Amino acid sequence: MKVLRKVILSLLGLALLADIGISFYMDRVALYNAPRCVDRRSVVQSLSQRGAFLTHWLDSIDNDTILRDTFVTTPDGRRLHAWYLRAPSPTPRTALLIHGYRNQGLDMLPIGYLYHRQLGFNVLLPDLQAHGQSDGQYIQMGWKDRLDALRWTEVAQTLFGNDISMVVHGISMGAATTMMLSGEETPPFVKVFVEDCGYTSVWDEFRNELHNAYKQPPFPLLYSCSALCKIRHGWSYGQASALKQVGRCTKPMLFIHGDADTYVPTWMVHPLYEAHKGKKALWLSPGVAHADSFWTYPEEYTQRVASFLEECGFMR
Repeated sequence: MKVLRKVILSLLGLALLADIGISFYMDRVALYNAPRCVDRRSVVQSLSQRGAFLTHWLDSIDNDTILRDTFVTTPDGRRLHAWYLRAPSPTPRTALLIHGYRNQGLDMLPIGYLYHRQLGFNVLLPDLQAHGQSDGQYIQMGWKDRLDALRWTEVAQTLFGNDISMVVHGISMGAATTMMLSGEETPPFVKVFVEDCGYTSVWDEFRNELHNAYKQPPFPLLYSCSALCKIRHGWSYGQASALKQVGRCTKPMLFIHGDADTYVPTWMVHPLYEAHKGKKALWLSPGVAHADSFWTYPEEYTQRVASFLEECGFMR
């Protein structure tokens, strides 16, 4: 009996050690994002190749006098970077554009085209922590980024004037960041949010990826990884909830999601939409996979964004 007890305890100890080891590995796989190489010209060329309609505009802004950059320092000493574009003509209308997982601010230039070229807005494109030229080694999945985005709204006032009116527009993890920001007390000049294919929570998204990539159930790995994330990074997967934050938002929000999205599954947009209690609209783009709505339907995407802003009184 004593031998059996020792065997069982040994096996449990080994299982626990294995779970801890795998949790550290998964934390690094999912969140570590350093070192990074940032080459503005290569990003611009890549975007031009993907969308020929962007080429002329991208060429026109690809110089240091038009596409400029700036930095801000967080309370914990991190230096964060952003690109910005002044509107073709002076205007208070401003768009804060938030990129996705393992991307950078420059990857939001196609949406920058929508706001800058098509609608005549000022545009601010931050690099989130551990992306682009911003400090950090570990991705924050939108949770800590929501507070950085709040700081960038203040920077936008410094850059474009105290009378700005702002729309915050994010894609994928940037959309989750946008929704997480929406539940905070945002400045009065932040008028509208646009989220494109954001997840309900980090827990739900990683559970989906754990199943799709590794065919594993949530227990025990997702629980131990979430606990490790809380210890190492200061937040848990369940805490990082766009769904809860959207439920606190009273400002208008446009929800966009491809109806063929499996990376951030399409079902996630429905509880998000239902949770929002203010003015809202939902567009499910037909046949579109993850984060491809603009590329698949650029004209309709622009029209739907512009129409929603108009309905919200933003374009007056």
